[in-house]
Amino acid sequence: MQKLTNKEEEIMHILWKLEKAFVKDVMAEITEDQPHYNTLSTIIRNLEEKGYVSHQAYGNTHQYFPIISKEKYRKAFMNNAIENYFNNSYKNMVSFFAEEEKISAEELREILDIIEKKK
Repeated sequence: MQKLTNKEEEIMHILWKLEKAFVKDVMAEITEDQPHYNTLSTIIRNLEEKGYVSHQAYGNTHQYFPIISKEKYRKAFMNNAIENYFNNSYKNMVSFFAEEEKISAEELREILDIIEKKK
């Protein structure tokens, strides 16, 4: 799975939300730093070339839809982040969030309960 640029990832989140969309529909969802219509169209075509998006043609216009699920992308993204930034250690990742005070002791207990229930 090819890595996405920040803008491509932003567009994918919009397509996951809308499920099917024309370029103008995607454009309407972008609130900040709205690209030119042609630029957005190029980004979406790049997503298609990377295998994330496909389209249905209606004459000269195309309706785009994701062919990679958000869940599949999230799994690949997280696996890559854990491998590259936490030495492939989930313990290191959780420790990082604990040290950054992004996860509470109560949330950690909930995670432990989930792990225990799966055994």
